[in-house]
Amino acid sequence: MPELSKNYTVISIDLPGHGKTGVVDRIHSMELMADVVFDILKERQITVASFIGHSMGGYVALAFAELFPEVIDSLILLNSTTQKDSDDRKFQRDRAINFMEQQKDTIVSLAIANLFTEEARSLYASEIEKLKMEALQFSSQGLVATIKGMRDRKDRTHVLKQFNKKKRIICGSADPIVPLSNSQRISESTSTEIIILNGSHMSWIENRDELVKIMHFVE
Repeated sequence: MPELSKNYTVISIDLPGHGKTGVVDRIHSMELMADVVFDILKERQITVASFIGHSMGGYVALAFAELFPEVIDSLILLNSTTQKDSDDRKFQRDRAINFMEQQKDTIVSLAIANLFTEEARSLYASEIEKLKMEALQFSSQGLVATIKGMRDRKDRTHVLKQFNKKKRIICGSADPIVPLSNSQRISESTSTEIIILNGSHMSWIENRDELVKIMHFVE
């Protein structure tokens, strides 16, 4: 943000259930969060914007692109996917939901650690600890509502395919959440340029300088 803010107006949003934004529904669907983003832009009289969505942020950006395509000038999916959850992934999310109330600390800690490869966990131990402390401030209700929203999201590969403005997929070569092979297939099927960075699921931590240069493509 400090780098991009030198040349752009940058809006970073605490989505429902995140940061200082409260819980607004039992399920924070991607469509609900896209509506929130739209309302924020409307309030600030911003009619066109470039979207950079990391992980779940990419799911929200795709929902936004489906609902309000005229507002998006360019789109970057960062460590994200157009696909819906697999059955196994849904099972894992349901497990997290079931144990959230009793074992919130453990679930949050494991979820964040699992975003990194084993090697990256050592390299970015302090950053991981900071992420954990921030996430533990979120309410259990908010975490559950968000997990349900991700679990229930639909496949939006067709949305990216139909999006005919500037678009890119940025992925990690060893991403444990969004496998590289999946990103490559999506890139090919949607005619979207793909950029592969060395690292796992948290490119904004692991590849900060390189990522800033890539993001300037939104000009």
